Amino acid sequence: MNTKLSSFSRFGQLLLALSLLGGLSVGLLACARNGGDVLADRTPRLDLQTFFAGQTIALGIFEDRFGNLRRQFRVVLEGAVEGEVLTLNETFLYDDGEKDFRKWVIRRTDLGTGGEALYEGSADDITGVARGAVSGNALNWQYDVVLSIGGREVEVHFDDWIYRQHEDVAINRAYVSKFGIDIGSVTIVFLRGDAVDALRPLDLERWS
Repeated sequence: MNTKLSSFSRFGQLLLALSLLGGLSVGLLACARNGGDVLADRTPRLDLQTFFAGQTIALGIFEDRFGNLRRQFRVVLEGAVEGEVLTLNETFLYDDGEKDFRKWVIRRTDLGTGGEALYEGSADDITGVARGAVSGNALNWQYDVVLSIGGREVEVHFDDWIYRQHEDVAINRAYVSKFGIDIGSVTIVFLRGDAVDALRPLDLERWS
C-alpha cells in the first residue's frame, strides 16, 4: 500500500528523475505480472478494512531500475473504518531526514465476477481514482501520479501489490513505469499487532 502504496510523490520524483537522466531503454520493458485471480486460494486472506484498522507501522526501501538502493523510509499509519470506507493517514520519515504525509480514502465498491473484492481509492497526488481488487491474500491496484520534474509535469504509472503473509504482516511491492517501461520499485513491510512490539514506538523525529 506503501505505501504509501508507497505515500509516494517524493520517491516517484526521485525514481523518474534517475531514469530520465539515464535514458529509457526499450530493453527494460515491463514484464507482464500475474493477475490477482491466480491468488484466489492464497492465505491468510486479506481484508483491507480489518488489516489496516488502527495503527500499523511500515519499513521500506526505494530502488532504481537497476536495483540500486536509493532511499529508505519508515511510516506510521493510522486507519479508521466507517462502513465500506477506510481512511488511512500515513506519516513518513526518510533516511535523509525528509518528512511527508499522505491521506488515502479507500472504498470497497462491489464484488467482481470471480468473487474478488473491488476497491477504489483517492489521495491528493493521485490522478483520478486508484482501482483494484483483493483476491485471496493479495491486493493489486493501479493508478497514475503526476510529478513535477524540472519545472514540467510528468505522469507515471504505479502497479501496486500488497501480499498478506501473516495475521500481522504484509509485504508491498510497487512497480513504477513510464510508457510501459519499469523505472523503479518500492518494497514495504507492514507490521501490526504483536509484530510491532519490538519496534513501537517508531521514531519519526530522526533517522537512527
